[in-house]
Amino acid sequence: MILNLLILSVAIFVVANFLPGIYIKGPGTAVIVAVVYSIINFFLGWLFMLLSLPLVIITFGLFVFVVNAFLLWITDRMIDDFEINSFGTTLVAAFLITVIDSGLHWLF
Repeated sequence: MILNLLILSVAIFVVANFLPGIYIKGPGTAVIVAVVYSIINFFLGWLFMLLSLPLVIITFGLFVFVVNAFLLWITDRMIDDFEINSFGTTLVAAFLITVIDSGLHWLF
């Protein structure tokens, strides 16, 4: 579980440093963002996935990125040291974080 949070933290930190429109104070904030995002995903992610299941099926799973972006937007609103400028940036960030997180999980 701790390794998963660290991998997610690295993915968030990398995306925040390379994607314009995202501000993160530092690596410690990335860990906090990863923890908060994971908690939100645990408690609300399944509900949003269930509610959006028809759209997920119709889009062959691509709507999952919209759900992840919404969860990331909620995280953005909760943490002061983490800012995302627009929902479009949030959508791209959610996609990149998911891809990087999956790639790092595959490596480790």
